[in-house]
Order: sequence, then C-alpha cells, then structure tokens
Amino acid sequence: MRIIPAIDIIDGKCVRLSKGDYATQKTYSENPLEMAKQFEDLGVKYVHVVDLDGAKAKQIINYKTLELLATRTNLIIDFGGGIKSESDVKIAFDSGVEQITIGSIAAQNPTLMLEWLQKFGTEKIILGADCKDRKIATNGWLESSEDDVVAFIKGYQANGISYSIVTDIEKDGMLLGPAFELYGEILSEIKPIKLIASGGITTIDDVIKLSEMGCEGAIIGKAIYEGTINLKELMKISC
Repeated sequence: MRIIPAIDIIDGKCVRLSKGDYATQKTYSENPLEMAKQFEDLGVKYVHVVDLDGAKAKQIINYKTLELLATRTNLIIDFGGGIKSESDVKIAFDSGVEQITIGSIAAQNPTLMLEWLQKFGTEKIILGADCKDRKIATNGWLESSEDDVVAFIKGYQANGISYSIVTDIEKDGMLLGPAFELYGEILSEIKPIKLIASGGITTIDDVIKLSEMGCEGAIIGKAIYEGTINLKELMKISC
C-alpha cells in the first residue's frame, strides 16, 4: 500500500484543519517545500497536495507553491483544490503533478468530468469522494449534495474511473481512527477500485489494517504532524 503524506496549503503555508473547518486552521510549516523535502529524505515517494485557498475560491490559487514542490523534489504529486475548469487542469499538469483529484466537478457537472476522463485518461484523474453522513460534500466541504458516497463511486467506476480518494469528513483531522466500516463496504461492493483512504488515520496499526483490507493507498496528515505516527518507522514497515 502506498504511504501518501498530505500537504494542505493556505497562503503558501502547510496547514491542517479539523473536519474541514477553516476556523480550525493550524500552521505546521511556513515552508511546504522544506516539509516535502523532509518527507522525501525519509523515503516517501508520493505526496497529496491540496490547495485549500483554491477549494474555497473555486480556482487554483497556490500554483507557485505547487511548482516548487514538483520541480525541487522527485515526489510524485497528486493535487486537488480549486480545479473547476480545463484551464485549472492545465495549470495543475503544467505545474508538474502526476495526477489530479476531482471532487466538486464530479458531483456537480458529471458531463464535464466524463469529458476530462476521456481526454486525460483514468490514470491521471482521481475521483475525490469526500463525504459527511455518507453524502458527498463539495467546494472545500462548504457545500453538500444528496449523492450517496458508495453510489457516487460506483457510477464513476462503471465509467472507467480507477482511483478514488474517500474522506469521511467527520473523521478528518480528529485523530480518532479512519472510517474502516465505510472502506470495507466500498471494497466489498465496488470491484475493481483503487481505494485511497483519507481522514482520521492515527496510528501505524490503522495503516496496517487499511493495507490488510485492500486499500491501494493511505493519505496521512495530522498524525504525522502531531507525531502520533512516526513516519520514519512507518516507511520501514511499508518498504
């Protein structure tokens, strides 16, 4: 299973939120590039970057920071936050990312999402399935829909999607464990799917359990920054 540290960006800084609430912002580094280099030095190969300013503004904002991460490290980046138009898609790929995560557009404009899947390929686009009470949330988790998360993923899987990042918003940033039951349901009902777990991962045991369940990847944020997971030790196990 891939270990994927998270770098969430506001005003060019590395931050974390709790349950997606911008009022809970906590800054962990003034320099996301230095944080990325620390991850790389520990053997990390992948990183999940989110432009939280972009998610709120509905367009990519922190692309300069994204360019720095892509050009000054060898990390393989997947990126989300504020991708609402094809120009945003182009900015992301031109900035050097390997994959983009699309959530809001997938929920609000399925026709456009399917066009992007056809144009850029299913290996380049990850379906973002962020949910609260099983309902898909959009636009930086500031808005909600009536789409059930399992049905949402199943619909796109039938249209060729390979990867999905699933975040239970109630778990995110709380350090109380991930949504094991939800992930188990998704893995049981939707085959094949490359499921990337995100939100609530707190201990190395959580990561091991997600791997045993069949998750393709695990995005880990606050647990690394708060020290409940020792990334050096985790990378030794994962290797």
